[in-house]
Amino acid sequence: MYKIMLADDEGIAIDSLKFIIEKNFGRSCEIRYAKTGRKVIELAEEFRPDIAFMDIQMPGINGIDAMKEIKKFNQGIIFIVMTAYDKFDFAKESINLGVLEYLTKPSNQNKIVETLEKAIAIVNREREKRSNDLEIREKLETVVPLLESSFIYNVLFQENYEQEIDNFKQLLNISQNYGFVIVLGFGDQMEDGKLSNPVGVSVKAQKFYPEFREIVKEFYPAIIGPIMANRIVIIVPEDELETDYEKRIKIIDTTRNLARKLRKRLDIQIKAGIGSGKTLEKIQESYNEAVEVLRINSERVGHVEDLPILCRYEDNYPVELEKELFAAVHRADTTQARIKGTMFFDWMTTHHMEYPENIKLKVAEFVLYAEHLEYASGGKNYNFRDRSEYLTIIQGTNDLRELKEWFVKKITDVCCNMHTKKEEQSSDIIKKAKRHIIQNFNKDISLDEVSKIVNISPYYFSKLFKEETKENFIDFLTNIRIEKSKELLKNQELSMKEICLEVGYSDPNYFSRIFKKCVGVTPTEYKEGY
Repeated sequence: MYKIMLADDEGIAIDSLKFIIEKNFGRSCEIRYAKTGRKVIELAEEFRPDIAFMDIQMPGINGIDAMKEIKKFNQGIIFIVMTAYDKFDFAKESINLGVLEYLTKPSNQNKIVETLEKAIAIVNREREKRSNDLEIREKLETVVPLLESSFIYNVLFQENYEQEIDNFKQLLNISQNYGFVIVLGFGDQMEDGKLSNPVGVSVKAQKFYPEFREIVKEFYPAIIGPIMANRIVIIVPEDELETDYEKRIKIIDTTRNLARKLRKRLDIQIKAGIGSGKTLEKIQESYNEAVEVLRINSERVGHVEDLPILCRYEDNYPVELEKELFAAVHRADTTQARIKGTMFFDWMTTHHMEYPENIKLKVAEFVLYAEHLEYASGGKNYNFRDRSEYLTIIQGTNDLRELKEWFVKKITDVCCNMHTKKEEQSSDIIKKAKRHIIQNFNKDISLDEVSKIVNISPYYFSKLFKEETKENFIDFLTNIRIEKSKELLKNQELSMKEICLEVGYSDPNYFSRIFKKCVGVTPTEYKEGY
């Protein structure tokens, strides 16, 4: 249905237009009309026409001024101007308003029909565009929560999520490089800082989650995670890393208002923990802080910098360098661990040369913690008496250069052991997988089946297989099948169907396509060459 408004002070002109439209377009058009400029504006506001036939000379407000007013509240309307020859200057001004067509009176019926068809085509295109836009928006409303949840999961549970951050930033249109985490907990009641019935409320949360997301987005341009027990993790991207006192108070106040609105709208009790600002690569640290705030704080909203949670360091202590050192150890990155270890030791000798006992104590602390990470990762078996000489070595070394060499060597040895162990474990897994594939390539085997054989998840197995073999699982399996089929094709007595089944393909046509893709010729052509 198309809404059409006729604006003309001559009754005969309105009747003529109405007759032509109804004759050619039937019930597809709803027609309303007005005869003065003021009435036209009022009708346009109430009727909201798609298309308007406008006479320029009307009593009171003229057609040009009426169109200007109508455009203010109906940008999408299509104007078709009808006027006499001697009003050409008015017509020119109307065309500057974006009028579709200028028709002179009296107008030819065919011209009116042609112009109206053109206007209807524009209306249809706009409606289709709006429909497509709504469909895209609807799909985004489904996809964006999944992407945000995936980002949160990567931050919290993936070791190498830093590698994926750029992809997520692009997908979620995040331009900032910093952020902080809010962890929201919810329950039926809150007593002594504890939330009651977390299990029951987590079930209830599944129903209010869409509304929860909408409310949070009103307060923060946030990335919102999924429901995990009775908690939801929120990452708020920021342009700057620094959080001064005023900004911290503003974050706390905003979070209080958010919690208050959630309580009122969703009829649940809310408690919030807020972490400090971090780079997005280290946002997990802010999450850990927020969780700790949620755990120990008895108030509804708490910020980590207001509570006795964070370790406070002397002004010049290289906190980030320490974190980078152990991050390298955790990754078994020998090169970076050596560089960061050397830098840290140099910092100690530069700033605390006169306190060698403190330097020795720090060396012992770092080496023991690095080896703790090594034991925890399975990089080395723990034996109680393995490190009995450490204290003697550290205490007996008075040359700081020698102590530095020992310190850096111990740190790098840890990384080497962890790296070697990982390689051995990975190698053993892939050897077992390859052996199974080679023995069963003629069966209907899948990545899921093989990952189960080697007892690791399909996702991790796929990643590990590609890293170790430099090709993915399907390509490896296909290459084995193709090489075996090339051997069988040399036997002139075997039919194509027999060869196809022998190498694990049930469909000869599919086998032929795969063979040609890999070898460059069809199985038949290959066989004829022998």
